[in-house]
Amino acid sequence: MSYAENLWLFFVLLFGIIAVPGMDMLFVLANALTGGSNRGLAATAGIMLGGAVHTLNGAVGVGLLMHFVPVLFTPLLVAGAAYMAYIGISLMRSSITVGDDGPTGSRSAWKAFRQGLATCLINPKAYLFILAVYPQFLKPAYGPIWMQATIMGLLTVATQAAVYGGLAVTAGRSRELLVDNPRDPNELSSMFVKAGKNAGLPANADFNAESQFGLGIYNVTQDRGQRFSSFSAFMRPVLHRRNLTLLSECEVIDLA
Repeated sequence: MSYAENLWLFFVLLFGIIAVPGMDMLFVLANALTGGSNRGLAATAGIMLGGAVHTLNGAVGVGLLMHFVPVLFTPLLVAGAAYMAYIGISLMRSSITVGDDGPTGSRSAWKAFRQGLATCLINPKAYLFILAVYPQFLKPAYGPIWMQATIMGLLTVATQAAVYGGLAVTAGRSRELLVDNPRDPNELSSMFVKAGKNAGLPANADFNAESQFGLGIYNVTQDRGQRFSSFSAFMRPVLHRRNLTLLSECEVIDLA
């Protein structure tokens, strides 16, 4: 196997690990939803630095140390779970609301960066990746180990930036749409109508929507006036005074 093929296989495995939802992805999502894109990107930057540190650890042999001393891995799992619980409780106690920008200044971004770094460093999935994957791709036959580790580290950081950064921007923009349009249910109504139409409703169906912010009832009728089907959609942001506030619930009841 050539070095290019070896590097490509590493990237495929790396992307699969990063793209699977886990601690890092949930942390970025939570920060973007509660603090906007900037805060989500700050959390992403911290995770990227953590990814670089993991690469360095793999290069200098920390992974081998944990392989020969597996008793160190259990405390790591416990510490990671405890820290993620702490972050979750902190977010739940946050005073951020969907109609408030919240603490999105440099102090909040710096906090998200530090927590993102810590989250990545204690992520058990990252250590499993080092133990299982890195030793298979760092080979003296391909050149200096430090050079291989540098390239693999750059790939790791770039992949994290693409996946987590894209998630942060998307979630942040979604939050901004809800903040900027809290009283415009018609756009949301049309989205449900189009979704129902694309799901296989008759092309000549006439869609009439009666909606309020928080509760929309959509009646679907045919041109003949005969009732075709109806369903009710319950959509509301969960706004708690002291809770994580950019959550939504949706219940669809088919009465056809």
